Amino acid sequence: MRFLLDDEQREFARSLDGMLTAADTPAAVRAWAAGDTAPGRALWARLAEAGVFALAVPERHDGLGPLPLELAVAFTELGRHAVPGPLVETVAAAALLDRLGTAEGAAWLPQIASGKAVLSLCVPTVGGPYALDADAADAVLVVEGDTVRLAETTGPVQPSADPARRLARPLGGAVLARGSAVTAAGAYAAEVAALATAAQSLGLGRALLDQTVQYVGQRTQFGVAIGSFQAVKHRLADTLIALEFAQPLLHSAALALAEGAPHSSAEVAAAKVTAGEAAYAAARTALQLHGAVGYTEELDLALWIRKARPLRDAWGTPVACRARVLMS
Repeated sequence: MRFLLDDEQREFARSLDGMLTAADTPAAVRAWAAGDTAPGRALWARLAEAGVFALAVPERHDGLGPLPLELAVAFTELGRHAVPGPLVETVAAAALLDRLGTAEGAAWLPQIASGKAVLSLCVPTVGGPYALDADAADAVLVVEGDTVRLAETTGPVQPSADPARRLARPLGGAVLARGSAVTAAGAYAAEVAALATAAQSLGLGRALLDQTVQYVGQRTQFGVAIGSFQAVKHRLADTLIALEFAQPLLHSAALALAEGAPHSSAEVAAAKVTAGEAAYAAARTALQLHGAVGYTEELDLALWIRKARPLRDAWGTPVACRARVLMS
């Protein structure tokens, strides 16, 4: 099995990185956390133009996919730049609606591909009872057993370690579909969500490591850069190794999902727990090596640090993911 990206996939990643570097995502994250979604929606439209959401939508519905590997590449860059919003939930909702094959789903899919529709998805048995950014979404889908419904209202916003992750409990709503097809579609959508979240975690961890390496090269103690200290080098090396180990697992999981392999669930779970733990370790390293300045909200680094643990636990906690791997 080939884990290396081809030239086109690498160029896609570079183009997204360049676009997001110029987009001032920290300002969009802070605005989103304050309830102002306009900068985030503008960024969403640019991502749609780049084809990010179309990767989760079949060609027959004006998309480019489904292409799980390219989706993983894209979401790694979204994580690297801490892009806010229900990105994962929207592509997972697209996977759900495509698998259901209903007329209403077919109506949503072209809008998702074009970036005109922002959806949130709640699968309580996997992701918990809350929907991400339900107040900013155009629709909230809830999968409970063999039933999927379109939520009517949501409860109050719940606190999160990441202020830009706005959680609310979806309430009521009309039933869109029932039956065994819903159960299967919901399970597949949860795997897509876990894969995309793992990719976000990988990108987040890399950004934290890059920022920390830059900082320790500038901060001095005893007249020298702290990056020259052996203990600091070892800590950064351990962080890098963990992130590098997660990347092939992520790509392998994406390929397994694309091929419909029977072991895809276990591979996605392995990638999710590995990338999530690596990103969380990168956040702890960044916080420790930045010292007291790492705690300040004014520093953009805090926006990345505060995402690490929620992403680690979203769409499959480490305990749940390890259990799936062991049961496979």
